[in-house]
Amino acid sequence: MNHRRFSALVFGTVLPFVLCVPTEAAAAKSEVKGAAILDHACGKVAVKQMGLVHAGKMDDANKLSTKEMQDQWKAMAAKDRTMMAGMMKDMSQTEGEYSADVKSNGLLVVDGAAATLTVKKTTKDKNGTSTSTTTQSFKIDGGQCMITR
Repeated sequence: MNHRRFSALVFGTVLPFVLCVPTEAAAAKSEVKGAAILDHACGKVAVKQMGLVHAGKMDDANKLSTKEMQDQWKAMAAKDRTMMAGMMKDMSQTEGEYSADVKSNGLLVVDGAAATLTVKKTTKDKNGTSTSTTTQSFKIDGGQCMITR
């Protein structure tokens, strides 16, 4: 599996973040930007999960994902889980770093029983400008939001 595809799998599978809203609010499409995301249940879970991944606590991080994703993780061979966990940890941020990025560059879109958190960060240095984008999908089930693909 090439690095780009593997990175997409990692971000799509594990860095998925959670969205919790009342059922009646989940019916309409809405956007939450910047610091307000951190007050939203989804933002809170997203930051928590990122911190757990960064700390290498994959079992705890996976508890924030859907049952299907948890089952997929458990079904992986141990060596694959170890490799995936290492890559995820290397690409993750601390809760504080991620919280700051969400606050300054985040957009949470809630659409019915689904939501997506996108953090697009542009960095300028002596070598030029680069942009990184992370996207996390959520499944809303009742009052609970879980990370999904």
